[in-house]
Amino acid sequence: MPMHKDPLHGGSESNGRKSVLYCSYCYQNGTFTFNGTVLEFQEFCRTKMRAQGHSAILSWLFTRGMRRLQRWKT
Repeated sequence: MPMHKDPLHGGSESNGRKSVLYCSYCYQNGTFTFNGTVLEFQEFCRTKMRAQGHSAILSWLFTRGMRRLQRWKT
């Protein structure tokens, strides 16, 4: 999620500071909230976006870059 659309403007680190890399839906208290593969996470996000009224193409477009996030590089 783009940080400017995140209601909390970013997730939180274990020390309470804001995360500049991850949104509050994905990252809270220094841990990730989703425990699956990147493909599962992309599908999860696409499903949520579709439920909010986004098209399938737009949902795919917004989630295709997730593999490049630092979280999935390890």
